[in-house]
Amino acid sequence: MDMLVVATIVAAVVSFLICGIPFGLLIAARMNGIDIRQAGSGNIGMTNVARSAGGKAAALTFLCDVGKGVLCMVLGRLAIAAACFGGDMNMLAYNGPFAWVLTSLYAACVLGHVFSPYLHFHGGKGISVGLGAALGLYWPLGLSMLALFLLLTVPTHYVSLGSIAAAASLPIFGTLWGVPFPAVVPLVFVSIVVIWSHRENIGRLLRVRNMGSRFTITMIGRISEYEHNAACPAHWGGRLRFVGHGDYGTHSHSGKAGGGLVVRARCCPRHQ
Repeated sequence: MDMLVVATIVAAVVSFLICGIPFGLLIAARMNGIDIRQAGSGNIGMTNVARSAGGKAAALTFLCDVGKGVLCMVLGRLAIAAACFGGDMNMLAYNGPFAWVLTSLYAACVLGHVFSPYLHFHGGKGISVGLGAALGLYWPLGLSMLALFLLLTVPTHYVSLGSIAAAASLPIFGTLWGVPFPAVVPLVFVSIVVIWSHRENIGRLLRVRNMGSRFTITMIGRISEYEHNAACPAHWGGRLRFVGHGDYGTHSHSGKAGGGLVVRARCCPRHQ
């Protein structure tokens, strides 16, 4: 087997194992003594850590997840260049004939996080580690995805919307920045996997759109179904029990749905 292929496979396996480290789970357990898988949405990513373990734990999770992506891309590229090209890093340019090596490493980083080998192949949704790996692949690509994420998340307050759009834009931005077609294939695969990992979020966003109301809802427990009545305190009645103001602004409220699950929601515009 060609030495380049062998080196790429070895680097990809190592990247998969490193990026599979569930920093969100470890940090939440260390700083707050909680199992993040049993809190909030059950996800080990930064967003759920922020809701369940606080801002400091979330910031540290974000840095670690981004950092492991950057680290694996940089070290993987150095190792492969040393093994196959006499240390010439230019041979592994993002837009060169061997760009497929870098995009394969990128895929290994994200897949390791989404399918963590330490959590029975369950993990996060791949956004933070994808950002870090993209910065290591070609930093303008990572910044482009980050800009799109912020452009959608900041005005709408929907983190999942920005995350899904950033994932969908990965192969598009990659092509625009000059990644050759064969090397784009792993990026397309990663994009599909990350969007698939957000399938529950997509369902919620579609239900919100169909309700014809714009509101933000944060789940502090697993909720399979909700509707406009559950989001707007003016419609609660016997459906939800009012338990006090939330932390999302003047018109925010908290309540408990069936089974004791806690909901915090911003009122719909017509009842603000």
